[in-house]
Amino acid sequence: MTDLVACLGTDPKLWNYIEKLTQGENWDNIHLICSTDSSSFSSKKKISIIQIDLKTPLPQLTSQIRNNMDGKINDTEIAVNLALGAGKEHMAVLSALIKLGLGIRLVALTPEGVREV
Repeated sequence: MTDLVACLGTDPKLWNYIEKLTQGENWDNIHLICSTDSSSFSSKKKISIIQIDLKTPLPQLTSQIRNNMDGKINDTEIAVNLALGAGKEHMAVLSALIKLGLGIRLVALTPEGVREV
């Protein structure tokens, strides 16, 4: 398959979406970007948590995500889900992935399962 990067967001009521997304495919690795407010998330699958502080300026946030992901992706593209989280978080994730030279394939959980959008 491929790796998945997703933003977890801070609302625990919506975390079920991410759990279903992680279960919906046989991902090679799962990387969740989450704020310090989301540290209580748990999953049935093995996940890598990249914890961020949304008060950090965007350039430093991008560097932090990039540094945490550097060398952990074994392919040239990555599946990305930005359904949850904040705009600043989304910009930092996209910028970090682009700076790592990765192709981005946006995916979403639909009634038919995980689909590319």
